[in-house]
Amino acid sequence: MNAAQLDIDSDPKAYLAHHESLDESAADALLDERELHVRGLVRDVVAHEVAPRAAEMDRTHEFVHESYQALACAGLAGLIFPRHLGGTADTNVAYAAAMEEITAGCAATSLVYMTQMHAAYPIMIAGSEELAERYVPGLLKGTAYGALGITEPGAGSDVASLRSVAAPSDGGYSLSGAKTFITTGDKADVIICFASIDRSLGRKGITAFVLNGAWDGLDRGTPFLKMGMHGSSTSELFFDEVQVPADHRLGEEGGGWQIVMNSVIKSRISAAAQGVGLARAAYGRALRALRRIHGSRLPDEAAFALATLRGKLLQGRLLLFSVARDIDRSATPNAGQIGIMKQTCTDLGFDTAREAMRVLGPYGDLTDLGVERCLRDAKVTQIYDGTNEVQRLLIARDTVRKAGE
Repeated sequence: MNAAQLDIDSDPKAYLAHHESLDESAADALLDERELHVRGLVRDVVAHEVAPRAAEMDRTHEFVHESYQALACAGLAGLIFPRHLGGTADTNVAYAAAMEEITAGCAATSLVYMTQMHAAYPIMIAGSEELAERYVPGLLKGTAYGALGITEPGAGSDVASLRSVAAPSDGGYSLSGAKTFITTGDKADVIICFASIDRSLGRKGITAFVLNGAWDGLDRGTPFLKMGMHGSSTSELFFDEVQVPADHRLGEEGGGWQIVMNSVIKSRISAAAQGVGLARAAYGRALRALRRIHGSRLPDEAAFALATLRGKLLQGRLLLFSVARDIDRSATPNAGQIGIMKQTCTDLGFDTAREAMRVLGPYGDLTDLGVERCLRDAKVTQIYDGTNEVQRLLIARDTVRKAGE
């Protein structure tokens, strides 16, 4: 078998037919007419503009600018934002379905796509109307790139331990510190930076700010070399007494912790949808390859493995859409359910890719087939937006709380 012959990403018609064959009516039943329409629009753009570039971007580590721009130009980059800011006022379910589609075509593009939303969202929920109108439309149109500056060398999941400091200064704050593992950090025109106004206050001192990427005192490190997500850049950020006007603070002083907590609900939908999308991509590629090798009669071992993967993939989709719907309907979404969604779906992406490689034997390692890329891309989804170990801790706490009630 020539693995290159199995590459359908360069043929939009074949790509669409293949992924439509992987749809499940039980999952589709959870989507309303508008959400199905959004999914179809995204799938079409991915088939024509995103998937054909994915393998090359992975090979060259080139930033997926054109792929993201294609989605932004189609008006699909601001699904959960109001229309007056350039969005389409869609549901979190529509966003989850869109993220799954983008990830199935190119995980690196989905990472850039979700980071734009993650940067714009805190401005929308906690910034002034003037700040939102100044920064959010550019992020959604793709004329500006954004980054979310939380993680530091010694503080990742424990946000209360941030060492970056925002000291009072004339007309605002003087911000100093360093961030690491920042997606799109080397290119960001807009940076949401979390720093402490008083480290002795712990989480009560954490405050959020909007930074213009061109301001003096802001420096960027060389992008890291990574195992996966090669088309998305990740770098360090350094702040040396960056002067931040008071009107660029998001919310009140000490309100940054709550902004993080409100924002991670969206970011964990993003990561969970990536897990499902990567699982679908790995499963679909394995199915296509096995049929090329064996024809319509697959060996029992391969058939049983695919049956198991299909069932788990459907379960992941049902979980993703159900929790996203709950988030749409509830003013106080359940943290335990969100943790279950994020942990389960991202584990699904990695485990499905690993099993797909195993079933394919020597073919599973071929880059032309793309399954090994799914495995490499999936690993980081278990780490960012709250590691899966942290998710299990949150789930356990919620379980104990509910049992006590």
